[in-house]
Order: sequence, then structure tokens, then C-alpha cells
Amino acid sequence: MELAHNLLLNEEAYKQLGEVQKAEFIFDWLRYLEKLLLTTNRSDVREKQKILVEQLLSLLNCSPGPPTRKLLAKNLGILYSIGDTFSVYETIDKCNDLIRSKDDSPSYLPTKLAAVVCLGSLYKKLGRILGNTFTDTVGNILKAMKSAESQGRYEIMLSLQNILHGVGPAAAPCHRDVYKAARSCLTDRSMAVRCAAAKCLLELQNEAIFMWSTDLDSVATLCFKSFEGSNYDVRISVSKLLGIILAKALMSKHPGAASRQCIRRVSLEEILELLGTGFLRGSSGFLRASGDILKGTSSVSRDVRVGVTQAYVVFVSTLGGAWLEKNFAAFLSHILSLMSQSHPKTTQTQIDAVCGRRCVSFILRAIIGGLLGEKAQIAAAKDICQTIWKLKKVVDVAIGDSNLETRAASADVAASQHMLVCALQELGNLIHSLGTTAAPLLQDTSAGALDSVMSVILHPNISVRLAAAWCLRCIAIALPSYLTLLLDRCLERLIVHKSSPEAVSGFSFAVAALLGAVKHCPLGIPHGKGKIIMTLAEDLLCSAAQNSHLSVQRTQAGWLLIAALMTLGPAVVSHHLSRVLLLWRCVFPVSPKDLETEKSRGDSFTWQVTLEGRAGALCAIKSFVSHCSDLLTEEVIQRLLPPLPCAVELLTQLSSILKAYGNPLKMPSVVYRQRLYELLILLPPETYEGNLCAILRELAADITAPDIQVAASSFLLPSLCHQDDLMLLSPLLQETDHRFIEEQLLLGNGIACGSLEYDPYSVYEQNIEGDSVPKPLPPTLSLIGSAVKLFGIACAHVGEAQRFPVLEQLLQSIKHTKGARQQVVQLHVVSSVSSFLKYVAGSKGNLGPEEVRRPVLTLVMGALESSNPLLRCAAAEAWARLAQVVDDGAFTAALAQVSFDKLKSARDVVTRTGHSLALGSLHRYLRGIMSSQHLNSCVGILYTLSQDSTSPDVQTWALHSLSLVIDSAGPLYYMHVEHTLSLIIMLLLNVPPTHGEVHQSLGRCLNVLITTLGPELQGNSTSVSTLRISCLLGCAVMQDNPDCLVQAQAISCLQQLHMFAPRHVNLSGLVGCLCVNLFSPYLLLRRAVLACLRQLVQREAAEVSEHAVKLAKDSREELALDANLREMGLEGALLILLDKETDQRLCHDIKETLNHMLTSMAVDKLSFWLKLCKDVLATSTDFAAVTCVDTVQEEEGEKGDDASVLTTGNNDRFHPFTNPRWATRVFAAECVCRIINQCENTNSAHFDIVLAQEMKKKDSRNDFLVLHLADLIRMAFMAATDHSDQLRLSGLETLLVVIKRFATIPEPEFPGHLILEQYQANVGAALRPAFTSETPPDVTAKACQVCSAWIASGVVSDLNDLRRVHQLLVSSLTKIQVGKETLSHLYNESASTMEILAVLKAWAEVYIIAIERHKCYKQPLKTAYSEDSVRNESDSSDGLLDLVSTDLGTLSRFWLAALQDFALLTLPPEFASQLPLEGGAFYTAETSENAKMHYYNSWALILHATALWLTSTGFVVTDPDEGASNLSRPVTPTSMCQGSSSGTTVKSPEDVYTDRFHLILGISVEFLCSLRSDATMESITACLHALQALLDVPWPRSKIGSDQDLGIELLNVLHRVILTRESPSIQLASLEVVKQIICAAQEHVKEKRRSAEVDDGAAEKETLPEFGEGKDTGGLVPGKSLVFATLELCVCILVRQLPELNPKLTGSPEMKATKPQMLSEDGSRLVSSALVILSELPAVCSPEGSISVLPTILYLTIGVLRETAVRLPGGQLSSTVGASLQALKGILSSPMARAEKSHSAWTDLLRSALATILNCWDPDETHQDLDEISLLTAITVFILSTSPEVTTISSLQNCCIEKFKVALTIKDPMVQIKTYQLLLSIFQYPNPAISYPYIYSLVPSIVEKLQEIDKRTPEDTTELQIFQEGIKILEALVTVVEEQYCAQLVAILLTILISFLLEENALGSATSVKRNLHEFALQHLMQIGPQYSSVFKSVMASSPALKIRLEAAIKGSQESVRVKMPSSKHTKNPGSNSTIQLKTNFF
Repeated sequence: MELAHNLLLNEEAYKQLGEVQKAEFIFDWLRYLEKLLLTTNRSDVREKQKILVEQLLSLLNCSPGPPTRKLLAKNLGILYSIGDTFSVYETIDKCNDLIRSKDDSPSYLPTKLAAVVCLGSLYKKLGRILGNTFTDTVGNILKAMKSAESQGRYEIMLSLQNILHGVGPAAAPCHRDVYKAARSCLTDRSMAVRCAAAKCLLELQNEAIFMWSTDLDSVATLCFKSFEGSNYDVRISVSKLLGIILAKALMSKHPGAASRQCIRRVSLEEILELLGTGFLRGSSGFLRASGDILKGTSSVSRDVRVGVTQAYVVFVSTLGGAWLEKNFAAFLSHILSLMSQSHPKTTQTQIDAVCGRRCVSFILRAIIGGLLGEKAQIAAAKDICQTIWKLKKVVDVAIGDSNLETRAASADVAASQHMLVCALQELGNLIHSLGTTAAPLLQDTSAGALDSVMSVILHPNISVRLAAAWCLRCIAIALPSYLTLLLDRCLERLIVHKSSPEAVSGFSFAVAALLGAVKHCPLGIPHGKGKIIMTLAEDLLCSAAQNSHLSVQRTQAGWLLIAALMTLGPAVVSHHLSRVLLLWRCVFPVSPKDLETEKSRGDSFTWQVTLEGRAGALCAIKSFVSHCSDLLTEEVIQRLLPPLPCAVELLTQLSSILKAYGNPLKMPSVVYRQRLYELLILLPPETYEGNLCAILRELAADITAPDIQVAASSFLLPSLCHQDDLMLLSPLLQETDHRFIEEQLLLGNGIACGSLEYDPYSVYEQNIEGDSVPKPLPPTLSLIGSAVKLFGIACAHVGEAQRFPVLEQLLQSIKHTKGARQQVVQLHVVSSVSSFLKYVAGSKGNLGPEEVRRPVLTLVMGALESSNPLLRCAAAEAWARLAQVVDDGAFTAALAQVSFDKLKSARDVVTRTGHSLALGSLHRYLRGIMSSQHLNSCVGILYTLSQDSTSPDVQTWALHSLSLVIDSAGPLYYMHVEHTLSLIIMLLLNVPPTHGEVHQSLGRCLNVLITTLGPELQGNSTSVSTLRISCLLGCAVMQDNPDCLVQAQAISCLQQLHMFAPRHVNLSGLVGCLCVNLFSPYLLLRRAVLACLRQLVQREAAEVSEHAVKLAKDSREELALDANLREMGLEGALLILLDKETDQRLCHDIKETLNHMLTSMAVDKLSFWLKLCKDVLATSTDFAAVTCVDTVQEEEGEKGDDASVLTTGNNDRFHPFTNPRWATRVFAAECVCRIINQCENTNSAHFDIVLAQEMKKKDSRNDFLVLHLADLIRMAFMAATDHSDQLRLSGLETLLVVIKRFATIPEPEFPGHLILEQYQANVGAALRPAFTSETPPDVTAKACQVCSAWIASGVVSDLNDLRRVHQLLVSSLTKIQVGKETLSHLYNESASTMEILAVLKAWAEVYIIAIERHKCYKQPLKTAYSEDSVRNESDSSDGLLDLVSTDLGTLSRFWLAALQDFALLTLPPEFASQLPLEGGAFYTAETSENAKMHYYNSWALILHATALWLTSTGFVVTDPDEGASNLSRPVTPTSMCQGSSSGTTVKSPEDVYTDRFHLILGISVEFLCSLRSDATMESITACLHALQALLDVPWPRSKIGSDQDLGIELLNVLHRVILTRESPSIQLASLEVVKQIICAAQEHVKEKRRSAEVDDGAAEKETLPEFGEGKDTGGLVPGKSLVFATLELCVCILVRQLPELNPKLTGSPEMKATKPQMLSEDGSRLVSSALVILSELPAVCSPEGSISVLPTILYLTIGVLRETAVRLPGGQLSSTVGASLQALKGILSSPMARAEKSHSAWTDLLRSALATILNCWDPDETHQDLDEISLLTAITVFILSTSPEVTTISSLQNCCIEKFKVALTIKDPMVQIKTYQLLLSIFQYPNPAISYPYIYSLVPSIVEKLQEIDKRTPEDTTELQIFQEGIKILEALVTVVEEQYCAQLVAILLTILISFLLEENALGSATSVKRNLHEFALQHLMQIGPQYSSVFKSVMASSPALKIRLEAAIKGSQESVRVKMPSSKHTKNPGSNSTIQLKTNFF
């Protein structure tokens, strides 16, 4: 293929190829040429132009296929537009000659067609240059069209479109001719030709004014004719043409047109009348239509009506949203009038009426939902309400003043019904889509929206009543605050008007619909409503018999209410279940005998009522089973079963009852059957096993019943076909944007579409398709559907013996019917059998013996050859299921052979399509069984069929089947890949574009081939490369196909290719293709685009985005999309699409794509993303601009309130997002939060304003989040103050994120202030609306969270400012205090629980922060601050605490009550009986399940706050009444801190506090011991902090100390937390609690010892009992020992950080030498904390016990020392070493070491420990890395902290001395300094037995070192420090040694000191180190001289040299002092030098 990549065709290479390769080669060359021509220099092109033209024209004669001719033409056009045009006339002549040719053979056709296409392309590109040849060419083409077949007509139309486009106005002479030709093509029998003609006419109307003026009527009539018998594509094209022409006629303003021809101005009324004519009368003329009406025959064909419906939408869309706003009222009245009685044709039958209503609803939904912004939608809704009022008045007049009891059957009532239904449904949909933004509409009394809907509930017609009920349901879902109000209103009316049939029916529908809405409203309805409804339903059922006039309505209403009640779920239904089951039992006779008596007694009317009641009961139980599966226990199922046999018995009797009473019972009996079948489908088949045979007989009768005349295959079969196979059938089965109206064409003319009145019970069901009205089918059809489904289940569960006769009976029933009836029966029977096979296969069942297979096989085989393609499809599926169920290789092979034989012999399309699909299906379900031989023959046959160009259907089905084979064969298929690929390419290049379905199948084949090849496509071998090029070529052909579904396949293939071989897919080309189709009118194409984009941006988001923008900028055509892409990039275009899109799946994909792009790019394109979000959110409020408040204004007094934030101003600049919907705005707000989170994971400068500003200065392209803070606040504010509640929640969440992330950032311009401080007014203003009375609880709860975060953040330090937000929390608290009366009764009780707990949690958070700040400022850290700032800070910290303190009494009571509730709710289910019957303080018993979640969200912080509060009171009762105080809210008698209502004795304060203590402890332990996987870090930390706070005061510690089991349990729980949670903060918090538990135990032991000593008084100490663990045996029992539990926990922490401590891991019990390591900061803190705990343990033990634990403690402490003794610079000790030394000191100085009973054992153990430390380092060993200082310090701690007998044992002492000697010889100066310091502390030890040996051994070497000073003067400060430390040691020795040695030592000291002095002349030039040494020596000499004057004098006398040196030094220092004197004359203290003189006078 590389050879094809030249400017000229490589003819040598071309000639050597085979036929198929030639076509590929040409196509590839043409593709390359197109790109090359656009980039090559013009002169180069002109040079080779002649040859190129010849080559291109020569290809015309090579029969080019459709894609090739299209490319060829395009290239010719480009070539002439770039190069010279002088030879273009020859080319045109040549093309015209080819078209004129008389050769009509099929082989010559491609040449003719190519010539036609070339002409179109040339004129399109060159346009007016060719003007003079134009008329000849058009004439020639039109002449050719007369004899052309469909392909020719198709290409000619498209070519004419191109010619008209190129030539423009100059084409006027030919307009009429073209128009005439296109007219005939618009009604062509080929659908593709019709589409092409529509495109041609659309181009023509740009210039041909007559089309939308004089000929407007005939164009419209023509379009109506074109709709007849059309397909989906034609309807799309022609409706576009008609809509645009009509819009143009309305808008036309041609100033110069008057001179040319008189243009008739067309009014809107005329246009609407024209469209209305099409809608009402179709394409027939007025006269013909009226004649038909007289005969009563004609009915407008559905496809015309659907086409006109789409034209209406196009017409309005073309005129635009602004036009619609102005003309909405007129348009609405016209559209609704289509359904009025003045046009009886649309409503003459129920079927017509339902279809007509669908069309009207579609128009309204499309234009209101698609074109209007939210404000305009509200205005439209008001217009609809006005219309409803008007129609209502008509009804009122018709009914007159007569009582509701008397029914008026007036024509006016009937006239209004369909209009009302359409208006109500649209109003419902409209409000549903507006959500809470519709609030202003309902609050506007002038519109009276609610009243208008309520008023029509009493309409005489059931459809209207149901539509009104549905509308109320939509209102309730959109505005949950209205749900309870509406429910109350309807219930009230229902009770009042119980005697009116319409009222009973209407209001029961309304109540049921509203109950159905509850599950869509998370806040629910009050629980008590269930009881009211249940009582009312019972009342209605009981009173039904009293008044025969109302029996049916009351019966239906009663059961409807019960059925709807079931949707509320188990929580509500469980309370009423017994009553429902009782009613269910009573509605059926007890036994079959009673049924017989019923039969003999009843009349027609009583049977009607009875059947209605029983059908209702069945429906209620079905509703119960489907919505309350949790309640379906064995017991309940047993109570459900008794009436079932009787229900089935009645089913069998129905036919005889029907014979007896005739027609009136026909419908009720059908409904009864259907309800029973539906219930049985849901119940487990075991429950009705005994009745299976009877049920099967009835099912067989229903399936073959004679009364259904129309085969409704399209509703029965799709569920029984495989989803992928449905693509073979009518495109109607595929999802489109017009599915709602197209569905009626799918069902066929004789069948009604679904509509609500066919099944009133569906009014409460959840709709599958989102927000549109439920569409139940007529009962007869629904019955068949249910029967077919139940047949599958029943037949699978019946015995094999009974199965055969039933199947045989069904087979016979087909044979015995004829004609159309036979088709119907066959359809039903095959559906049933398919359902049976599907069920058996799904449940892995068995078909039974051979004889059962026979009838099944015969049935399926017959269906495989049915003329109905849908039936063939289902049969192919059943064929494969049959093989799957039989599961026998031979049987499967036989089935396949049958298909092979049929395919070889049969020539008819039906057989070939059916059996080819059967082969594919067999492969799909039985992947493993096919041999390669079988595969070969299968592929061979399918190849042959797919090349049968005489029948596109056969090709389509065969190719589809081939795709199934390829997919299932997997790697087995590799041997066929090349052949298949070349077949696909050959077909793609040759199949006419008019056969879109063949191309779609080809696309599926290519897709599965690519999947089969998979990652191998990345390979570089020649064969793989060829395959890859072919795949890419195939994709390119499909991308150019005019069929959108084929383009979707192409995108899907490219997506697969990009996944497996990304390097080989041209990304910019692919992205270009995706962008062009982003706003395609075809849903499936948009879905494919988004699926592909979503995949691409996961890998290469930035590249995709860049390609999209580049494409838009380079684009030559001005598209709206390009403008969007240029302005806002792909991201903005996707947001616009998200706003317009209604398909849920597509919206999900768009969001996912945007999320991936945001994750990859938001940080790099920060400004861009934030601007996008801001543009979307900018329309959030009614305020066009929101300015930030200047903080200065705030201080000018209270008038500068938060409201001043909301200044309005007009913002005229271009808004790319016009009125985005609330859902889009919510997504934008979520994006802002995501952007903040993304920034958090990248550069720290995003949250540091100083750094951000610096980096921005360095490079202006740098962008940081903190610089956009004002925008973030503004966006959050806009969202938080919107009308939409969801948006308010998102806005508050954004505000919360902003506060949390930016709270700590300082404001650089105002030191001491924070950056967020300037936005406090905005925050206040955003929060205030959330605390108004009408705000929903969830919004208030979120706002409370933001309030507490704001207060806790510390941004605002000024109390007056804080009060603004604090006041909001106070108001909420007050609301709770007032009690349940004020809380909203609009929602479920759990909603108020949520709000209350949110308030309490917010207060808890504020209180915790206040306490923390208070503690911080009480600590002596004040040195770090200036006095003033400390004062201010402490003021604000105390101030916050003061703010909270005022409400603390109330809060503490509420907190305790909430905690008690939580404790009750978390009890295991077995304690349920002990729970209080009426619930807790803040929840009711009935809503406890819902309330649990809210308690889980808030208990932790409340617990922490309560613990802090109890700590602050010190568990001392300050308020004498507090123990008995009652909460202001009614709480349960078990509540804490209050007396019960029965006046029992008040608890003592001790009891109250014990209860509170156990409450907090119990909740904590229960939570921590079984941490759920979803437990948050926040909860665990809060819980641990609560325990810490609790144990901070003595009283709770005494409780823990005295109850050892409690302590142990708590330790075990903490151990578990440490094991299961890796977080260091949680582990540290756990260890803090452990410390407190040990502290409590110590206090307890001390207290017991003290009290024992006091009690025993003078008794002998030996007789004192032992206290502490271990008693007198020293044994610690695991599980019973506090110390043991603590050790376990500490070992866990230590070994996790230092695994080397575990002997099992190191492989030996000894301490092995390993390299010491530095732990992380967190690790160090954990280890240090554990060591502190270890050192405290001996104090908890008895002496014997301490002996048991000491070895472990020492082992661990020394182990940590050894493992972490790392050398650090400057001789520092690591934090863990410091901690271990501290712990050692604590252990060594423990009283147990001196206690009589343990002294000797301790001594031995401590000696061993010291020996271990000494063994730690040995010069021969590898332990060179150990830090000597750490070990020497440890030795010193031993020497100084233990009793003398531990360290004075000679071996140890010598060893220690040796270590110090070695240390003194180490070169490292820091080691020497530290060694000197440690020795100093040892030498000074008061006990000579310890200090003297060290003095004797080490002093000589120290003195020796000091005496070296003369020889080696110190070089740096560290050496200087060594000498100084040495001198300090000698000075200390002088005071310690005996007197006889004292003089000698002083003499040595003086000598050394004097030797440090410098001579006078040397002093000036000396280094600073020497000078410092000199001064140090002089100072010390002056101190020592006077103390030991005698020694001093003798030394001076004995050494004159020393004396001279000293005197000189003193003189020098005096001189220097004098020199300094003059300069210090001005100092205030002149006598500073006299001290030296005084001190030198000791001679």
C-alpha cells in the first residue's frame, strides 16, 4: 500500500494486483491524493495536472464502487480548484458524454454514476466559473434521470444538490426543472432516493423563492405524500425540509423581491393550518378527505402523522427559542386543538386518540424542553395552566349545576378530554424537568398551577383523571416539599366526596400517584400517612357494597391505595401487613364449593364488581411481593398462599361465567387473568405447584384465543430475541430521539400504543424510561405478554409427562387455523416456546425425553421460515437455545446440518435469512462444540450468501451471522481472517450506499474481526501490517458512508483499533470525525462518538483537546459547533451537549469524559476550566453579577448586612451557555470541587499565595488556584443561593471544600490576618437562606456543616463577626428546643432527625474547637508571640468558648439524649423487644431504620463533645437539679439524667455520672471493637479523643482503675484498632488512651497501698497484703491481666516499626547485630509513645509481678536503643533513643528496684541489661554504625539511676570504664565532648563507691590530653569545646577528691590554665578560637585563684615563667578594657570594668 502514496498513480504496481486489491489500491491512492493536494504547492500540482486528470478520468471507466467514485469526484474538484481550470470544460464534456451513452448494461452503470458524481463535485467546488455550461449539464442529467434506476436517481439528486450549492443564484433558469424532477423523486419507491430528493430540495429552497411563497401549499402536500410508507430516515429528511421551508416562509423579508415577483406574505396561522391539515388529513386533498369522512373509512396513516409531528418540531426549532417565547400561547392552542372534537378524525377511535396524543405530547416536550430556558419554561407552564383552566370551565358548563352524583355525558366534555390529557402530561413533564426551580410557578397564585390540576381530577373522563394524577406525581417529585401537602389535600377531598364516583376514582388515582412519588423523594412523608391511607382503603372496600352506584369505583380505589401503599417499602408496610393479608384472604372464597355457590347466585353487575375487587387484590399482592421482598418470610408466604388455589379455580371458571353473562364481563375477565398471571410470575413456582396443570391449560387457551386479530410481534418478541440481532430488523427497534412517537409505527396500524388509561395501577409504578408517563399496553396485549412469560415458567416446572401434550396441543392449534389468524397464533405459540426455552436455559434445566423435542423443533423450524423477520429472529434464538438445553453434540450437529441443507437448496429470501441467522446463533451459545471442519463449511456458506447482490436482506443477515461466528470462534478463526477481511473490503467498496443495512452488518463484521485480532494488530510483520491497513481502509470507507449508523460502526471500529494499536490510528483525523458528529441528530451516532471520546481521553486528554480546537480553527465551513469549539474547546462543547442531551446513558458518558479530561488537564488549564464552570454557574441566580463585599463597609455598622453582597448589575457580554439547566449547573459545581481536589495533589503553590504570586511573576503562564479564590467563593455563593435545592447542596459542598482548603492561608498584605477573612460577608450571605423556615432539612443540615467548619476554621477572630454565623446555629438550636411541634410535618420524621443531628454535630464541632483553642492559649507558649497578639488571640479563644457556653446546658442535654438514641439503635436485633415503643429523643420507633444512617453520620463528634463537657465539669455535679432535669423534648423513660414520668425516685449524682460514663465508654467500645469497613477516619479519631478526654479527669480513671476487666477489654479493643488501621494518627491517639488506662491503674494501686498502710497503722510492714498485678506469685494470666494486654499492644507497635525486635523474625533469641535505622517521624512518635507506656508498667505490678515483666520491658527498651542508635550530626540523639533512655531511667529508678521482695531479682536483671548494652558494641564486630554517644549515655543512666550493687560489680564496672577509655581515644570531637559531659555527671555522683573507680581510671588520660595544649593548639570551636569540658571536669574533681590530693589537682589545673594564656603581643594576631581559649582560661584562673590562694601562691613561686605569663595576660586584659572605655562614655552603667580589678587582688 505504500506504493499508492504518490501524487500520481503508480500504474506499474497497479497492474500487478488482483481485482480486489486493485480496488483497495485505487481507494487508498485517492485518499492519499486528497490529503496531498491540500498540502502540495500549486505550481507542483499544475506541473502534473494533465497526467493526473487523465489518470483520474481513466478510472471512470474502471467501474469504480460508490466510495471510490465519491473520492474520485472530490479529488477532481480539489485538483481544478487548486490547479489550472482550462481543461475543466473537456472533463465536463467527457462526463456528460458518459451520461448520454446508450449502454444500459449493469457493468456500465458504475461509470455513468461516477460521471454524475464527478459533475456534482466539480460544480460544487468551481461554482460560477462553470456558469455557462450549467444549463446543458443539468438538462443532460435530468434527461438521464428519466431512464435511471434507483441508484441513478439517488446519485443524480445528490449531484444536483451539489450543483445548486456551487452555482448559487445563477442556477435560477433551471430551478423549476430541478424542482419538478425532485418532486417525483420525493415520492419514489426507494427510500434512499426520497432522502436524496429532500436534500436536493433543501438546497434548492435557498434560492428558489417560489418554493416558500407561491408553491408553498404544493410543497407541503408533496412532503405529506412523501411521508406515506416512509422509513425513519425519510421522515427525518423530509420533516427537516418541510420545517425549514415553512419557517422560511414565515421569516422571509426580501427587500428586492417585490421587483422580481410578487411574494405572498404568509402568516403564522396559515402555516399552522397547513401543518394541521397534514396532521389531520394526511396527504389526501380536501375533497377526497371529506368524501372518506362521509363514508367513515379513512384514517390518516401513522407515518404521515409522525412525519408531520417531526416537521412541527423542526419548524419551531428553526425559528428558535426567542420566537417561541413570543408566540407560545398561539402555538400551544393550535397544537392542542389538533386533539379537539372539531377534528374527529384524530379521536374517532381510542387507538387514534392515543397515537394522536403521543404526537402532540412529543411536539410540546421537544420544543418546550429543547428550546426554552428555565424562566421561559415557567412562563410556558403558566400558559398551560391557563389552558387547563379554560378547558375546565368548558367541562363545568357542560356538567352544569347538577350534583356530581349525576354524570353528564356531553360532547363538550369528550371534546376537551384529549386536549386536557396532553396539557396535563406536558405540565407534569415540564415541572419534573425543572425540579425545585419550578417553585416560583407554584407560589404564583395568579397562575394557580396546583388548583388547575386539582380541579380536573373530578373530570368525567378516566384518561383526564389519570393524567391529572400523574401530573401531581411529577410536581411532588420535582418539589418534595409539596408531596405531603398534596397527599393531605387529596385524602381530605377523597373522604369528603366519598359519594361521587368521579371523586373516588380521581382522588384515589392522585393518592396512588403521589405514593409512587415517595420513593423518588429522599426526605419521604410522615410515617402516620400510611396508617391514614390504610384505614381509608379498608373503609372504601367495606363500604363498596352499600351503594351499587359506587361499588366498582370504591372497590378499585380501595385496592389501588393498598397497592400503592406497598411501594413505601418494608418500613411502612410491616405495620399494616396483617390487615392487608386479612383483606386478601377475605376477597376470595374459602373453598371451590363456595365458588360454585357464588356462580349460581351472582348477576352481571355483582360479577363485574367481584372481578374488579379480585383483580385489585391480586395487584396489591403483586405490588407487595415486588416492593417488600424483605418481608417475604416463610411465615408470610404461608399466609399468602391459601387464596391462590381459589384464584386459579376462578380462572378456569371464567369462560363459563363469560358465556352466562356476556359482554360486560369481557374486559374485567381479561384484566383478572392478566393480574393473576403477573402475580404468579413473581411468586416462586413452588408455591403454586399443585395448580400448574390447570394454569398451563388456561395459558394455552389464552395464547391461542381467537379474539386477537392483529399480530403484535413488535411488543412480544424483542425481549425473546438477542439484543444484537435486533439491529437486523427495522431501525425502529433501535433507540432514537424520536422513539416516543416512532413506537406507534413499530406496533402496526391496528394496535394501540401504550397509554395510562389501559392500566390505572401503573400510575404508582416506577417508570423504566425516567420521567415520561407510563405506557401500559391494552389489557388484551398485556395479557398475551404475561401469558407468554408465565408459560415459560409453568412449562419448565410441570412434569415431563404433562409437558408433551401441551406442546403438541399448541402445535395442532397452528395447523387448525388459516390465513392471518394462523400468523397470530404462530406468533403467540413461538413466543411461548421461546420463553420456555429461555427460562430452561437460564435455570440450567432439562427439556425432557426425545418426544418433547419433536414439537418444539417443528414449531421453531416453522417460525424460521416465517415471513415476519422478527419471528425469524426469535426463532433463530430459540433454535440455539434448544441446542443449548438439549446439550448433546450430535443433536447440535444435526440442527446445523438442517440449516446447511436448507441454505444450499433454498432460493427464497425468507429461508436463507432465517437459517443463516440460525447458524450464527448456534455458534453464539455453543462456542466450544464446533469443530474446525464445521467452522469451515459454515464460513463457506455465509461467504457465498453475503455476496448475493440480488438480495440486500440475504447479505445483511448472512454478514450478521458471520460476525457472530467470528466473535464466538475466537482464535480458531485466525486461518480465515485474511479472506474475511478482503471480502468485507470488497463489499464495502462495491455495495451501493442505498443499502445501509448491508453496510451496518459489514461494520459489525469488521468490529469483531478487530476484536479477534486484538493486540496482535500492534505487530510489525508484513502480514499484520497488511491486515491493519485493510482495517483502517474499511473504517475510512464506512466513515464516508451517508448512513449515520454505518458511521457509528466506523467510529466503534476505530475505537477498537485505537485500543489495540494506538500508534497506527491517526488521532487528529479521528478526533475531527468525532467533533463533526458530536451534535448529530442520530442518537446512536452520538453514543458511539461519546463512547470513543471517553476511551480516548483516558489516555490522551490533552492531545484530543488540542486536535479539536485546531480542527475548529482550520475548518473552512462556518458551523455553530466550530464557534463553540474555538471559543470553549472540546470541554465547552461537551458541556453544551450535556445541557441539551436527554438520553441518560449519553449524559453519563459525557460526564465521565469531562471528568477524565478534568483529572488530566484541569491543573494545567486552570483559568480555562474555572471560566467554563463560572460561565455555566453565572446563570444560577437572578443576580447577573455578584460582587464581593468590601470588609470596610462591614465595620460601618449593622446596616452593612450580608444582603449587601447581592448587588445586581447587567452583564451584556457573550454567554456561550444560554440558560443552562439546573442539572448542568450542579455538574459544574461538582467540577469546581474536583478541580480543588486535583490541585491539592499537585503543587503546594496552589494553596500558598506568596509562593503563587512569586511564581506568577517569574512566568506569567503559571496559574494557581489561590489566585482564583474570589471566583471560587463567587461560584460557591451563586450555587448556594439558587432556586434549585440540588444546586444549593452542591454550592454548600463547594463552599465547605473552599473553607477547609484555604482556611490556613495567611494574607500577605495584612500580617496576622487570613486570606479568607475578606470573604466573610459572602459566606454569611450564602448560608443565611439555608436557615429559613421553608428550606428543606437536607439543605439546612449541609449548611450547619458549613457553619461549624467556618467557625472552627479560625478565619474570623473578631467575635462580632463570628456572631453572624453563630447566630444561624443558635436559631437552629432554638428550633429544636421548642420541640416537635415546630418541626416540619412535610417530610418523614427521619428528615427532622437528620436536621437535629446536623445541628448538634455542628455545635459539637464548634465546642471541640473552642476547647482546643482554650487549651492551646492556656499553655505557656506565650513567649513566641507579642503580648498584644496573645491577648487578642486568647480573647477570641475564650470568646468562642463563651459563645458556646451560653447554650451549653441545653446542648449537653441534647448531646446525651442523642448518644443514648444512638446506643439504643446500635443494639443487636435480638434486643429489639427491649427498645422503647415510642422511639427515642430524636427518632420515632417506626422510622428507626431510616434514622440510623443519620446517627451514624454524626455520633462521633457529639461523643467527643460530650466527653469534653463532662471532663470540664470534672464529673462533679454543679447544678443540684441537673441530675433530675428533663429534656425539653419528650424522650423515652429510659433516657438518661432524668426521672421517669411515673415519679420514681431521682437518681443520685453518682448514679447519673456512672450512667453517663458507661454510655460514652459503651458506645466507644462497641464502635471500636467492630470497625465497619466504611468507618471514617474522622469517627475513629473522634472516638479515641473522646476516650482521652474522658480519662483526663480522676473520677473516670478511678472507675477504670477499680474495674480491671473493663481496662483489659478497652486495651484489647485498642489493640485491635492498631492492628486494623494503619493511620499513624489513629495509632498515636490509641496509645494516648493506653497511657491513661495505665495511669488509672497506677493511681488505683497507689490508693490501695495508701489506704492499707493507713488501716494497718502500726502493724508490721511484712504483713501488708500485696497490691498490683502478679500479687505474691508474680504470675500474669493472659486475658485477665492488664499488664499483659498492654505488653501485647506495645509489642505490636514496636515490632511493626522495628521487625528486628522479634526473635522469631531474626531467627534467634539473642540480640543480633544489625545496622541501626532512622525511623520516620510518625514511626518515631509511635515508638516513643510505646516506650513511655512500657516504663510505667512496673508501677502497676506487685514486686513479684514486676519481676515477671521486667525482662520483657528491658529487652524491648534496649532493643529500640540498639536498633535506632544512628549517628546524627552534632552529636544529637534521635528521638527514639531519647525516649528509650528516658524509659530506661524511669524503669531503673522504679521503687520496685528497692522493694525488699524484688530487690535481688531486679539487681540481677538490671546487671544483665547493662551487660547486654555493653555487648552491643565490640570493635571486632560489624557494629561500626552504632552511635557511641547513645550507648555511653545509656551506661551513664545505669550508673547514675540504679543502686550501687548493680554497677559496682567489678566485671561490669571494668567493662564500663573500658568503654569510656575507648571513647576518649575516638577522633570524632563530638564523641569526646559528650564523653566528657557524661563523665562529669559520673564524677559528681555523691557515692564514692561508684564515682572513684572512674576517677582513678580516667582522670590521668584526661589530664594528659589537656596538657597537650602547648603542643597542639585547638583549630576550631569543637576542639575548643573539648578543652573547656576537660577543664570543667578537673574543676569538679577538685571539689570531689580527698583533701590530700586537692592541692596537687589544683596545681595541675592552674598549670594547664596558664598554659592556655597568650602573650600580649600574640593576642592581637591570634585567631578567634585562641582568643576565646585565652579569655576562658583567664576567667577560670580568676575564679580558682581566690578559692585556693595557698596552692596558687606556691605554684606561682615555684614557676616564675608561669607568673610572668599570667601577669602579662592580666595587664593585657586591663588595657583592652581601658581602650573600650572612651567609646562607652555614653553608656548608663560605667562601672562594669571594676570587677576585674577587684578579683585580681589575690596575690
